[in-house]
Amino acid sequence: MINDAARSAGLRSFFMAGFECASQRRADGRRLDLLESTGHARHAASDYAMALRHGLKSARDGMRWHLIETAPGRYDWSSVAPMAEAAARAGMQVIWDLCHYGYPDHVDIWSAAFPERFASFAKAAAGYLTSFSDDPPYFCPVNEMSFWAWAGGDQARFNPRATRRGPELKLQLARAAIAATSAIREVAPDARFIVAEPSIHVAPSGAGPKSRVEAEAYRLAQFEVHDMLIGRRNPELGGSVETLDIVGLNFYPDNQWRLGRATIPFGHHDYRPFREMLLETYERYRRPVIVSETGAEGSARASWLHYVAGEIAAAIDAGAPVEGLCLYPVLDYPGWANDRLCEVGLFGQPEADGGRKVYQPLAEELARQTARFTARSGDETGRVVPLRRDAS
Repeated sequence: MINDAARSAGLRSFFMAGFECASQRRADGRRLDLLESTGHARHAASDYAMALRHGLKSARDGMRWHLIETAPGRYDWSSVAPMAEAAARAGMQVIWDLCHYGYPDHVDIWSAAFPERFASFAKAAAGYLTSFSDDPPYFCPVNEMSFWAWAGGDQARFNPRATRRGPELKLQLARAAIAATSAIREVAPDARFIVAEPSIHVAPSGAGPKSRVEAEAYRLAQFEVHDMLIGRRNPELGGSVETLDIVGLNFYPDNQWRLGRATIPFGHHDYRPFREMLLETYERYRRPVIVSETGAEGSARASWLHYVAGEIAAAIDAGAPVEGLCLYPVLDYPGWANDRLCEVGLFGQPEADGGRKVYQPLAEELARQTARFTARSGDETGRVVPLRRDAS
């Protein structure tokens, strides 16, 4: 437990829009660019306007490092400018992902120089954003370090396309995030930071004590990155309690499984209530908590939001100051592996004029939940902060 009273996350709205910005190279070498393939890079102004009409005043969005750092130390901000300008004009509060699985081809992620290369880019990005607003900038320096370490370091599903190097990659990503956080604060001392990591539950695959111990060890691995950032684990990385600001939990319908086996179905007796996962995380770190990604596909979209919002309300009542929920992705998108249309969003694919169809069942559920959280808080942001328990 961190002996420190958490300050508010300072978000403009409880419900947020999440714009998918993954930019990794797949196992076959193809570069993904979800900001381009969803049309958001071209239609940021109209996308922000649509989000605001649904009460989403804060958003996760991203910078594409591979497009910006065209050569070592040389930055081209033309891919960011339209989004940053649109956000400033609209009054949209953006949490900028700086490394959402992708990095320039001229960067060696395994090298000793990688953390400083990334920190230099992050510092330049923060400096660039100061020209658009005097408000504190928000960043998620490295998205889902735990998942990236598994997918890119153990399973070779995308860059750096390695196997049996997951722990090594996790250390490298944590080292880079720590360096970037420090570098950003040199030019933006009031910057805020989200650490977005998967929130998981792992149940034993058998009845014996060995299975229970193994499942619990895997489950607790979800906290390794946070512990690295605060210096509790691998202190040689340079972490400190000041590095961890806002804890973001990414939670989807398939985030619970039996060790080495299939996903635990929703409603099964082994399915852990999300409220418990939220409360455990808050009590472990005593920082503001947000659900930084959540969503479901097809007709499950509205019911999933209903469930997650209900669990958040229960967690708040139990003493966890959960301050936000990000609909992620807020746009339908082409799948990473096969380009199939994944109908997960509040908004669909762009029309010729940049407009998008609204998925009405999700919009109606969002409106109900927005009214619910606003009524609970008495605050138009919808934030509900409980009475604090002893943080010592």
